[in-house]
Amino acid sequence: MNIVLLGPPGAGKGTQAKKISEYYSLPHISTGDILRENISNNTALGLKAKSYMSIGELVPDELLITIIRERLSRSDCSKGFLLDGYPRTVPQADALQMILTEAEKKLDVVLNIDVSDEELIKRMSGRRVCGTCGASYHLVFNPPKKDMICDKCGGKLLQREDDKPEAIRNRLMVYKKQTQPLIEYYAKKGILRTVDGGKDIQQIFEDIKKILENYD
Repeated sequence: MNIVLLGPPGAGKGTQAKKISEYYSLPHISTGDILRENISNNTALGLKAKSYMSIGELVPDELLITIIRERLSRSDCSKGFLLDGYPRTVPQADALQMILTEAEKKLDVVLNIDVSDEELIKRMSGRRVCGTCGASYHLVFNPPKKDMICDKCGGKLLQREDDKPEAIRNRLMVYKKQTQPLIEYYAKKGILRTVDGGKDIQQIFEDIKKILENYD
């Protein structure tokens, strides 16, 4: 079973990816993780990627394609995979199609976790981090015992700039502009399945399992 997972920042993709990966024994392939692995191992691909990332530039599609092709060729992907964070654009989707065709594989389903902007802003704007030890909290879902004070070290809790509502709206706008054509691309292929990401974590996973029953 070959799966692509889509969803905006704050939709809970990482949580659901972990659950899917464990339940179906599929390798969870995150482009971010692959890049970090290559960089830490000082591979040729990692050194190339680092040269872009160190100056704040996006890793070019050509390099990402090479990295994805290599990862999907490994033996643990022989019975399927879960791709998270790739593709992000239609050209990347075309490249993925090319890679799979070369490997005589096909994409079975694209899961799109859909969450309203209001819910995403509520989730992300409530995040706080300790300025001293780095511990993470959420004002609604995981609040500290004392207001704005870290339970672990007593440090002051801070809100990161990119977790402020205006920054979140900008991130969501960029995501929609980039990803909406991708959603339409997979919808036309008939393999897009949308999940309501506004439910609780286990309910979302149960909905995903119902969808994947048709491909298992």
